Amino acid sequence: MTLRSDDTAPAGHAGQFTAEALHLDAPAAVRAITQGIGEQVLRRLRRRGAVIGLSGGVDSSVTAALCAAALGPGNVMAVLMPEKDSDPESLRLGRLVAATYGIRHVVEDIAPTLAAAGCYLRRDGAIRELFPDYGPDWSCKVVLSNALHGNRYSLTKLVVQTPSGERKEARMPIHVYQAVVAATNMKQRTRKQLEYYHADRLNYAVAGTPNRLEYDQGFFVKNGDGAADFKPIAHLYKSQVYQLAEELGVPAEIRQRPPTTDTWSMAQTQEEFYFALPYGQMDLCLYGLEHGIAAAEVGRAAGLTEEQVALVWQDIEAKRKATRYLHEPPLLIGDEGSSTAA
Repeated sequence: MTLRSDDTAPAGHAGQFTAEALHLDAPAAVRAITQGIGEQVLRRLRRRGAVIGLSGGVDSSVTAALCAAALGPGNVMAVLMPEKDSDPESLRLGRLVAATYGIRHVVEDIAPTLAAAGCYLRRDGAIRELFPDYGPDWSCKVVLSNALHGNRYSLTKLVVQTPSGERKEARMPIHVYQAVVAATNMKQRTRKQLEYYHADRLNYAVAGTPNRLEYDQGFFVKNGDGAADFKPIAHLYKSQVYQLAEELGVPAEIRQRPPTTDTWSMAQTQEEFYFALPYGQMDLCLYGLEHGIAAAEVGRAAGLTEEQVALVWQDIEAKRKATRYLHEPPLLIGDEGSSTAA
């Protein structure tokens, strides 16, 4: 797993470490990224434009805006891919982004494909091991234990809501968790299949949308939203993506919308499902870890104790280890038994 060096970092850390360490020269960053997109798509990949899956979130919105600036709006295709668990707001906001930047878009309802593949049936069957009465009118989400609780191992809970509004929860045995996640991962892989369909027919490249926090921590599905031909914001902390969103004129309601997974039928934040803290604090903890800043200094900047920062760092390293597989390309056996990638 390799990211470009963080050339936005200050040369030194004289004085107290603060959130200003993540401050970007936004106009310069936009120029550098758009130039990079042009070089990668047109020259290295030799494609005519870019396809991007728009989710209504800030990362895909910024990526779309950067691609439009780099390649021209007429050379960018947005694909909006709702399904039955999607928040209707995601589709509306995706259309808003496409209109804002003059990007062509197509809506692909993936619910029938997911149903045919057994996504919902397989997920619901696993859920019924814990809640036998779970049915089509119920909703659900998965919640991960917070690293600040000091748990040595991640603990996951399944939260469900009955048609009458009653909420129930239960700790998930590993086989139930894996079955539920395996089924829901079909959503990201189906979306990526459609992105590549449109890319192939247009001779375009597929743009990936992970930010540095998501990329580093493996918050993506292998061969799903983790698959792309280029990833123009994977070197930027989430806080920096928001700075670019303002610079690029991403609609305010998208910039003000809390980051969500938009995968489960119940509303869910990213920190509920994966991250230990809101993105602003996570960015500072990750930055501090990557730049050798003392835990006490990071804690002052992030509003955490030194002990809490240490727990978050442990969680970051644990996720890096657990998700290393997601970053691996297909492995080949070399002449001397070493593994290499094509």
